[in-house]
Amino acid sequence: MRMQLSSVMEDYLKTIFSLLREKGRANTNDLAKIMKVSPPTVTQMVKRLVELQLVEHEPYKGAALTPAGEKIALELIRHHRLIEQYLHESLGLPWDQVHEEAEKWEHVISEEVEKRMAEFLKHPTRDPHGSPIPTPELVLKDEELVFLSEMQEGEQGMVSEVPDEDPKLLQYLDELGLVPDTVFKVENKEPFGGSMVLKVKGRFLRVGTDAASLIKVKHLEKQ
Repeated sequence: MRMQLSSVMEDYLKTIFSLLREKGRANTNDLAKIMKVSPPTVTQMVKRLVELQLVEHEPYKGAALTPAGEKIALELIRHHRLIEQYLHESLGLPWDQVHEEAEKWEHVISEEVEKRMAEFLKHPTRDPHGSPIPTPELVLKDEELVFLSEMQEGEQGMVSEVPDEDPKLLQYLDELGLVPDTVFKVENKEPFGGSMVLKVKGRFLRVGTDAASLIKVKHLEKQ
């Protein structure tokens, strides 16, 4: 059974895990920005999580999770992504609306409901945004992905994962048709951080720099 923590504490653990995965470190300023609190508030919470033996912290190096803290974070991520998939696939909620609901449900769902939800969905491995769902054993598989903005002219790729937090970004990508598993070719890349032109199913799409820097893709070999 999971340690009884507040939803805020669980959110800190999940955020620390995500920062370590994306940036290799979880410092106070990044945590404060994501959690929308002041740095002193972050410091107090991290200290409390250290006392609970869920987090380790070294000055100037940031926070890291203990095995117990990582387990809680992965369980929360599994809940969140399973719930998103359930809301989207079973209830028909648009992919730009599931994140906010999942944020609420992830803290209260029981292990039994999680198990039955996974069975009902036939054990999905990804959520609607392409993010991998940790296994029941809380293993999160890694893929070799790059951001779309790193692709070069002439290269081919497939959309793998997009952020789930920004509804406007998701609506924009949906309109473009840049959803997970979409195959594309980079036709043109404007210099100095300009837009990219992609060829998708015979049509051409212009993608802004900000969006391209958030979309994770998989390189494909040229046909």
